[in-house]
Amino acid sequence: MTTKDGRRAPGSLEAEIVSVLRSAATPMTATEVQKALGDDLAYNTVQTILTRLHEKDSVQRRRAGRGHEYWPTEDAATAAASRMRAALAGLPDRQAALRKFAASLDEPDVAVLRELLAGES
Repeated sequence: MTTKDGRRAPGSLEAEIVSVLRSAATPMTATEVQKALGDDLAYNTVQTILTRLHEKDSVQRRRAGRGHEYWPTEDAATAAASRMRAALAGLPDRQAALRKFAASLDEPDVAVLRELLAGES
């Protein structure tokens, strides 16, 4: 995703990198992430973003040779649930927000949500 001036939208590169890490079967080095992005990104750019993600506790890392291997702290479902909880936090009318969210779901998602609330899954 880019802005009008051709630059990436804020946070979009971080999101892309976390997505690459989540789709990997094993931890990845910065070079592997750079190749997986298939972009003209400099290695230093990828390394900088990985370091920032590590500082934010979005990824974990361990030594691998002279560098590090990285993997996401949370899987995609856990991260989405955290964002949903954060979106509800501090709302004056959480019930209204939940009602609007539930009304926006398609029927298969409504069925899953009903099963989960009933404790069937």
